[in-house]
Amino acid sequence: MNHEREIVTATGEGRRYYNPGQKDYATFLKTSEETGGAITLIEIEVAPDGGTPPHYHKTYDEHFEVLEGTLEVLLGKEKHTLRPGQKAVAPRNTLHCFKNPTRVATTFLVEMRPGQPGFEKAVKVGYGLASDGRNPFYHPYQLAVILQWSEIRMNGVMGLLDPVFRLLAKRARKKGIDKELEAKYCR
Repeated sequence: MNHEREIVTATGEGRRYYNPGQKDYATFLKTSEETGGAITLIEIEVAPDGGTPPHYHKTYDEHFEVLEGTLEVLLGKEKHTLRPGQKAVAPRNTLHCFKNPTRVATTFLVEMRPGQPGFEKAVKVGYGLASDGRNPFYHPYQLAVILQWSEIRMNGVMGLLDPVFRLLAKRARKKGIDKELEAKYCR
């Protein structure tokens, strides 16, 4: 990734999202639509001790680049500690996660190749629900839709639930829950 830092300050309204539960910010710098499907580029500010559980994606690679702070990235079984200017890539089908192991916020870029409009939608809805005080983990249909949009596949015991989440996502679509979430949070 070779992106100018100025892009961060050039973002418009509706591009920066906050998750009060996680205390994280996500700022869309380039969307899949804007890049003709080539990439999605998001700046993430992850709170101290924040991060994601181990997961993988079947259809896209994730590229991480630290701007400020320290980020631990697990790629398969290898843990990488990244500092400003350092990068790591999680190729598709590679188990990975990230964590901020420090007591201060860490800011990094995550670039998805090819671009991921579903992931973009999942961030907007997930952060929107959190801002409304609604945790999708307590609403199986919402969680299933978010997981399907983002193409997140979990590991271990949670991975065994993938068929259940696919079924729940199908039911959620039949009930129109996906359209309701899009209408409210993806404007």
